[in-house]
Amino acid sequence: MTHAEKGAERGTRARVARLILEHGPINAAALGERLGLTPAAVRRHLDALLAEGMIEPRTARPRGQRGRGRPAKLFVITDAGRSAFEHAYDGLAGSALRFLAERVGEEAVAEFARSQMSGLVGRLEPVMREVPADQRVRMLAEALTADGYAASATQAKSGGEQLCQHHCPVAHVAAEFPQLCEAETEAFGQLLGTPVQRLATIAHGDGVCTTHVSPRALASQRNVPMNPRRSATVDTSDGSDVTISTSRNAIESKETGR
Repeated sequence: MTHAEKGAERGTRARVARLILEHGPINAAALGERLGLTPAAVRRHLDALLAEGMIEPRTARPRGQRGRGRPAKLFVITDAGRSAFEHAYDGLAGSALRFLAERVGEEAVAEFARSQMSGLVGRLEPVMREVPADQRVRMLAEALTADGYAASATQAKSGGEQLCQHHCPVAHVAAEFPQLCEAETEAFGQLLGTPVQRLATIAHGDGVCTTHVSPRALASQRNVPMNPRRSATVDTSDGSDVTISTSRNAIESKETGR
């Protein structure tokens, strides 16, 4: 294999890992369909990622009527795989929060977490007020993705919507300091204008951070007036701008100023 071929192979493998990070649990067939790869190519990359400890297999939970044959095998990112995408200084952040908790108290950690999330609220709250309730979860997902959380908004089968974050740059720190997750949940409720329920977190060992917004809560927000402005620009956490379109069909993110 030539140097160029090896580079292309590594690039494709990184795309496979990224897709598993953002959409896992996911099966081999879905990976191949999304990336345009043959079953043999998908299997080659999955085997390599498994050997490197970047991903791990899971068995799909049976739903409804019992089917025949072997259960479908799904793949999820591991802590090691997730860390390859992370840029946070976990050790330094953890030490700083431990120092704060020991010297001042646990409430100081909670206050610090809320102050961190106040930046997100300050950036997004003016924009959230200008769009209908049925677009707010999707808009929040777009903004979180711009901040590196690989977020998505989906309709929940039980009703309402779910905000899913497939990546958490501070997961290892949040595992020790749940105040970070609690403050984030409070901020989501403030931005969406309704209480929300956190169902799962990466910090606690789940594959995805999942926040549920009930259909009743969404319905109560339907009649909130919308400002006619069609788009707005907010700052991301890294200082770049994100232009979010409030059109009916899409929310468009465009980074500038890098």
